[in-house]
Amino acid sequence: MTEHLMLSQVSIEFPTANGPFKALDNVNLNIAKGEFVSLIGHSGCGKSTVLNIVAGLYEATTGGVILDGREVNEPGPERAVVFQNHSLLPWLTAYENVELAVKQVFKKKKSRAEMDEWIKYNLNLVHMDHAMHKRPDEISGGMKQRVGIARALAMEPKVLLMDEPFGALDALTRAHMQDSLIEIQARLNNTVIMITHDVDEAVLLSDRIVMMTNGPAATIGEILQIDLLRPRNRVELADNLQYNHYRAEVLKFLYERQHRAESDAEKKSEQDNVTPIGKGKSKAA
Repeated sequence: MTEHLMLSQVSIEFPTANGPFKALDNVNLNIAKGEFVSLIGHSGCGKSTVLNIVAGLYEATTGGVILDGREVNEPGPERAVVFQNHSLLPWLTAYENVELAVKQVFKKKKSRAEMDEWIKYNLNLVHMDHAMHKRPDEISGGMKQRVGIARALAMEPKVLLMDEPFGALDALTRAHMQDSLIEIQARLNNTVIMITHDVDEAVLLSDRIVMMTNGPAATIGEILQIDLLRPRNRVELADNLQYNHYRAEVLKFLYERQHRAESDAEKKSEQDNVTPIGKGKSKAA
């Protein structure tokens, strides 16, 4: 694998009524082709901001992103995004929702027959070929998310960006979707960056887990290499000592960060409640 996606000294500030808010500070990360990287951390740690910068939806204040030698400064089909909300158009069938993306990317490159074959191939890849002519209101939440993934894959992206794609699903559906993603990634060898709050999901799916510090001015705290053989089986891994070691390492990082944040907030609260000498009312007054 060769490195093809680089985040170099990425920082970003957002204007607020109280002055600039620094969301990210000096984020550096090199990702290899075909690598599966998960971003994890507490709410407000800048995970989605990192993803949006790679997607070209945000522009870094300083630093930048390089994909295969070219700077990323706007959205592009080589970087497809799958959000927690599937974002399917409700009046179109599953086939037609995928067709929109295919036409946008391949209208001048593929014939009508080739596009039809490609749409069906990607729906089959996520096991949705049987429901290709159904609209979103006729299928389950998990099936909708499968169509959303098929639409992203149909763009043939170099990088698949996933923002908590399974967060709104029930536990059983989520497990099925994780297994499907393992199968798809092994088959296509896409580079994947996924945001998750689920520690088990991160360990099961990832080659590396990037753990973010708390914001503001969030950055990368630690990176954990996951050396587990593929293909991975969740049942077999349940009693795997190495798997449980990785899981404990992530939980430890998250717990320590949360404890530190709570401690800092407590100290600040105590300081705010201290009345400076000479500022309070005199009892004799």
